[in-house]
Amino acid sequence: MQTKTNSRQTGPGGQQCPLHKVIMVGSGGVGKSALTLQFMYDEFIEDYEPTKADSYRKKVILDGDEVQIDILDTAGQEDYAAIRDNYFRSGEGFLCVYSLTEYESFAAVNEFREQILRVKGDDNIPFVLVGNKADLHERRKVSLEEAHRVAELWKVPYIETSAKTRHNVDTVFYDLMREIRKRKLTDGETSNGPKKAGRKKKRCIIL
Repeated sequence: MQTKTNSRQTGPGGQQCPLHKVIMVGSGGVGKSALTLQFMYDEFIEDYEPTKADSYRKKVILDGDEVQIDILDTAGQEDYAAIRDNYFRSGEGFLCVYSLTEYESFAAVNEFREQILRVKGDDNIPFVLVGNKADLHERRKVSLEEAHRVAELWKVPYIETSAKTRHNVDTVFYDLMREIRKRKLTDGETSNGPKKAGRKKKRCIIL
């Protein structure tokens, strides 16, 4: 698996930027790769042939702070349970993508969610449900109300995107990074105990 970068990976003074690991999951053909490539390179590639897995790394500014995002596109991995579990285990946050034009891909998101929760052993992981191909209004098969019901049941954000028009592409990645950062802060305070919580907060404001 090759990691593709789009920028330098260190911050001011040569210090390593905080790294947020994002995993793209969803049925084949829903636009996971198209979303990733649009976010990385501002390009829409319609006929993308997925490999077993592609990893991308990019430096971005998140709420004024310099961070890195590492995106693993798991296209083509649906049939390799052991490899898929390893990828899920390494992820800090998940974009679960389905196509608004294919009801079967929407029905499949529940299985992806269950697999992730099983591997992570945690039902409160950073997770965003994404309905892609919002530009194809005339071919829509999944209603906004139904998608919202699932997101509310899972207590996760729901966002509709279009990799083609770039609608909400940045939003889903940045919103997930914020959830990952929030989770890291919470975990850091918990592991340090109440006496060190205040000190941890100060350090993370700098990040």
